[in-house]
Amino acid sequence: MNLPNKLTIMRIILVPFCVFFIAYPILGEIVSPIVALVIFCVTSLTDMLDGKIARKYNLVTDFGKFLDPVADKLLIIGSYSAILFAHRTETLFASFAFWALFIIFFRELAVTSMRAIVIGKVDVAANWMGKVKTVSQMACVIVVLIEPLVCKLFSIDTHSIASIVLLVFSAFMALISGINYFIAYWPHLKPNK
Repeated sequence: MNLPNKLTIMRIILVPFCVFFIAYPILGEIVSPIVALVIFCVTSLTDMLDGKIARKYNLVTDFGKFLDPVADKLLIIGSYSAILFAHRTETLFASFAFWALFIIFFRELAVTSMRAIVIGKVDVAANWMGKVKTVSQMACVIVVLIEPLVCKLFSIDTHSIASIVLLVFSAFMALISGINYFIAYWPHLKPNK
């Protein structure tokens, strides 16, 4: 097994720990989010690193092509689910988190299903919208974890404004990039067959 695939497997192993510390602040309201943030950042960096190593050293494998997007989806959907669970008593925030999670989950399911049908017929590489979507989702999780800490440190009451803005933006980018994929690949889906 090559290094990029090992990094991908490590990412999958780290996801439950990240989700746990987001959902259950057993180390306190300061330490648990910091632990979750560190795990999330390390996990996100391995996502970038494994792809660069695989391309640079020609280590791209079918196993990696399959597992890398699975690891990405586990990290994002798991983190958003944990955020929703952790903030379930905050009605306004939980509403935004729920709809963001729903849109992201639906988009990932739809795009993955569509890719499975058109693979081999057309190039299904990620475009710039998909990359902006991924970065916005990672930024959202980071801000959701950091914002309460900053507010406590400086005695600011923002009502999670930055987190809500990024939840909305990440859901919007998921929706727009999903629509973009469908427009691009609809001719190859052949609904009559």
